[in-house]
Amino acid sequence: MLVDDAHGFGVLGPDGKGTSHLFGVSDDIDLIVCTFSKTLASLGGFVVGDEQVINYLKHKSPALIFSASPTPASVAAADAALDILIEQPELATKVAANAQFIRERLRSLGFNVPEGQTAIVPVFIGDDHQTFMFWRQLYDEGVFVNAFISPATPPGMQMLRTSYMATHEKSQLEFILDKFEKVGKRIGHLK
Repeated sequence: MLVDDAHGFGVLGPDGKGTSHLFGVSDDIDLIVCTFSKTLASLGGFVVGDEQVINYLKHKSPALIFSASPTPASVAAADAALDILIEQPELATKVAANAQFIRERLRSLGFNVPEGQTAIVPVFIGDDHQTFMFWRQLYDEGVFVNAFISPATPPGMQMLRTSYMATHEKSQLEFILDKFEKVGKRIGHLK
């Protein structure tokens, strides 16, 4: 069993240990893959598993054989971020609370936001052009989000993907919500 825990690691489960810990099935998982780019704020990623399986992947996986090694700076940054997460496990609780606050408030404003527990909060817009208009106007208002349109999403599922950190303060979250509401009304996405 392989778990891609890119959105769960550092947020879900006790002390942010991830999805398999959240559901109490970590002993049943063979491999966990994760990116450094979310919780660990770096570049690259990792695969965790039994030594024999990792050695097999190192020598037989074309994706690994033909890719560049992570840079020392990227590994050092990820390692430092991991140290912080281990020393301050309450950060996992804080980031989850920030994301849940945003989820609930965006829904109350009328946005289509799915249930979730991770620090990634998608806001479904449903149209390529309107998604790009929304993205650009949020950017101009001082809020950076990622736009996802077709073919990266199914038709009607075009979205703005927002991401939150434990260090976001309520005033910053309120700023984001204010700009979402302002732009949503301006472009006719909200009434």
